[in-house]
Amino acid sequence: MAILNVEIKARCSNSERIEKILLKRDARFIGIDHQVDTYYLVNNGRMKLREGNIENALIFYQRDNTSGPKSSNVILYKSKLESSLKQLLTKSCGVLCVVDKTRKIFFIENVKFHIDEVKKLGSFVEIEAIDELNTIGKEKLQEQTEKYLRLFEIQDSDLVAVSYSDLLLKTESEL
Repeated sequence: MAILNVEIKARCSNSERIEKILLKRDARFIGIDHQVDTYYLVNNGRMKLREGNIENALIFYQRDNTSGPKSSNVILYKSKLESSLKQLLTKSCGVLCVVDKTRKIFFIENVKFHIDEVKKLGSFVEIEAIDELNTIGKEKLQEQTEKYLRLFEIQDSDLVAVSYSDLLLKTESEL
């Protein structure tokens, strides 16, 4: 399934405030998911296997490393926990790194919100405006993302340009 997202990731010092804003806007709370994302060595883009108690998928995506709202082209394959997929990918591609996080998941219409606590990295918020059926368009997705950036009062200095895997690899190389 090919999907267009416009998304941001930001460091988050007050996740309770963001959660209150979402609930005040009648966001649908999906749940708390403990997710382990195994990133694999690939020639282009990023590929990870997400294993969680809510979300399980093999995800390939390509996006620029820019700190503001950015387009991401995603191919998603919904997988089953405990399948042989992880072993197959590990043996054939090799593991780049593993990201372990606890994620609160919310939705307002087509916009997905993550409030994440990432081991070794800290607290983050993500906003993903999602166009699964190719009916919304990049411009509208961009507007939605910017609306929530303003609503949450996210500062440019809090925006993160790269993936959790990149942050984790950088942190580990500095040790």
